[in-house]
Amino acid sequence: MFKNKKVVALFLVGIFVFGLVTGLVSGCSFLDPYISQPSEQPSEFLTDAEIKDISEDSLIVPLTRSPAVSTVLVPTASGTKVAKNTKAVIDYSNITDGYVMVKWLAKTSEELRVQIVGPSGEKYTYFIWANDTYEVFPLSDGNGKYTVGVFEHAGGGRYARANNIDFRVTLKDEFAPFLHPNQYVNFSKDSKAVAKAAELVTRNSDLIDKVASVYKFVTGNITYDTKLADEIVAGKHPGYLPDIDAVLASKKGICFDYAALMTAMLRSQNIPTKLVVGYADKVRHAWINVYSDETGWIDSVIFFDGKVWTMMDPTFAAAAKNASALKAFIGDGKNYTMTHLY
Repeated sequence: MFKNKKVVALFLVGIFVFGLVTGLVSGCSFLDPYISQPSEQPSEFLTDAEIKDISEDSLIVPLTRSPAVSTVLVPTASGTKVAKNTKAVIDYSNITDGYVMVKWLAKTSEELRVQIVGPSGEKYTYFIWANDTYEVFPLSDGNGKYTVGVFEHAGGGRYARANNIDFRVTLKDEFAPFLHPNQYVNFSKDSKAVAKAAELVTRNSDLIDKVASVYKFVTGNITYDTKLADEIVAGKHPGYLPDIDAVLASKKGICFDYAALMTAMLRSQNIPTKLVVGYADKVRHAWINVYSDETGWIDSVIFFDGKVWTMMDPTFAAAAKNASALKAFIGDGKNYTMTHLY
């Protein structure tokens, strides 16, 4: 129901920046010239800096009138388009649905990474593990050419390319990457968080009320886990990923958990939601965008201030008319710089 709508960026809210800086931390048309075959042997190397996991930076950390539903889209490794060698398999069968799946096959004790580069050129780098399990990664960059590489740590601050594939993406639905589960926003139809989201929004008819219900529940019931945050900073949980049902059960988590839980709950209600990481002016920043049929993408509906997530009143920007400096900042799109979408 979201197709052919004009996407309008609407800045609803004020400016919150990181106050805590310690430890800051997708039928597709395939064009044969753009398909590369993976090599059985690693052919390239990346340095530690080039392969740095973007999650390490982010850890330290539509107006709809539809009934409450849990429409969980389930990623599958269909096996119809696969780049496979002795080390890793990249299943790109369903890239028109906004995701790719990767699994490591060989035995290894070395650190492993997946790096995805889309049409914008921005690098997205993730952990994977040698556990014979597929991980799901979003094609957040929209339509265009992608390169997916799988890397194994080779010592000396270098990562060897173990497998790779290039392909072109034409999404069936431009919102698909922001409705499906993925490694960062990992949920299923059986997730308790999905059931809770349906319960929370039962009496709500429009988008902002739904978002507010989810926000109030998460922030009112989940407390910030300072111990876990400190352990992550100390390197005790490399490749940490949110387990949304575990967070729901324990009622505690770090900012990454807050973001993943809120995003998963909204996506399960068929609300396209972006977890955005970037900058406000020159300061590391994060926010959540949702999509409205009537207005397009509503940017920054929820802000991350460095330690907590804050739901902003949609009338806040209007109040900026009495604060010229704030109004000027909000009105200048150059002050907001997105670097990654999940």
